Amino acid sequence: MKNPVICIGAALVDELFHASTELLHATTNDATVTKTAGGVSRNIAQQLGILGVPVQLISVFGDDSDGDWLKKSCTSAGVKLDGSITREGLSGKYTGILNADGSLFSAFLTNAANHLITPEHLQSQLPLLKTASYLLADANVSVETVLWLLTFSKETGIPFILEPVSVPPASKFKNENLDGLYLITPNEDELPVLCSDKAFLTQLQVEELLHKGVQQIWLHNGKQGSALYTKEKSISLHAPDIEVVDCTGAGDGSLSGYILGKHLGLNDEDCLRLAHTLSAEILQVNGAIATHLNQEKLLAQVNKYYPR
Repeated sequence: MKNPVICIGAALVDELFHASTELLHATTNDATVTKTAGGVSRNIAQQLGILGVPVQLISVFGDDSDGDWLKKSCTSAGVKLDGSITREGLSGKYTGILNADGSLFSAFLTNAANHLITPEHLQSQLPLLKTASYLLADANVSVETVLWLLTFSKETGIPFILEPVSVPPASKFKNENLDGLYLITPNEDELPVLCSDKAFLTQLQVEELLHKGVQQIWLHNGKQGSALYTKEKSISLHAPDIEVVDCTGAGDGSLSGYILGKHLGLNDEDCLRLAHTLSAEILQVNGAIATHLNQEKLLAQVNKYYPR
């Protein structure tokens, strides 16, 4: 068995209110509601577990029924929780308000306790961290924790991936030294806040991050697809034309597909095809996880969206 991918960051209850018609302000709107397990790092860990990749999750759970439920959602998918924390109190919750077309209108994050994932806690988990094939953290964790992981990555040679999550957490890293980071995965809104004001065009922003020592920037452009940039080359891939049911977790799924590709030894182009395929499948179901797929089924779906 290969060494595990170790995901570090949020585990949340996702409560999603999906509007039946166009949202109206300051009045009652009809909606349906779903409750699923969420949190960026937890989503990625669960999806990787479902797809047969060895994975560990370092996160924070409340000691309530939601915390028990979140843990079970992980372990039932094969995700190990050896380095996770259980704290007294409520588990974190992400409440999303979705437009009728499945796009995000607004969202609220409550009771998250990512501040407990400290460098000191990670230091106590060194034997576990040294077994990793890849390290991944979402930007909901502190800057100090990310910088500790980056130093650890450079010392051990274990590639470290940073998922920006959204504009507010991504903006924490604008002035930080990310030299040696293996991969960062912003979308078109998150990329500018990672860069100086002098970099006012996408190409300038990408060049600035590469100049700072980030090895790869994977820029997500929604319906337009994505592009992977290094100092040597860039690769772009269009997104499949699909009918979106729920946008939640599409980016998490895309990164899960990319990591699966690396786990299988695929080249960058095939990793992107696999990533977009998994993202497309998630966009067509409710929730952030493609529970209807295993590794074999996912690999078979790639040719559906990207025929050779």
